Amino acid sequence: MSGGNWKEMFQAACEGDIEMVKYHVKAGVDVNFAHPEFLSTPLVASILAGQSEVAHFLLDSGANPGLWSEFDGMKPYQAAHQRELADVELRLRALGVAEPIPAPPARRRFWEFWRGSQA
Repeated sequence: MSGGNWKEMFQAACEGDIEMVKYHVKAGVDVNFAHPEFLSTPLVASILAGQSEVAHFLLDSGANPGLWSEFDGMKPYQAAHQRELADVELRLRALGVAEPIPAPPARRRFWEFWRGSQA
């Protein structure tokens, strides 16, 4: 896996480019990897970006539904709850993820910084 491929997949996940995400997953990019520059998981980042379709695809592709996203300071369920993505919340519950203690107040997420630098 090359870091560039992961970064491209991460950006595509945040932007909702499901075909690009599928391409990179098929090519073997690890959906549970958190790049040392980002410290954010693609699943949590896609949820915080409001990309339900991508989140469901990542879960279908083996994304860990309970994996902590260090930069975001939360797990996928907390992100789905914060973004009010009921379909993702229900999916995570169906996968056995217990309802967690609410996350701390939101701060600007890494993907927002990163996307801003790409403009």
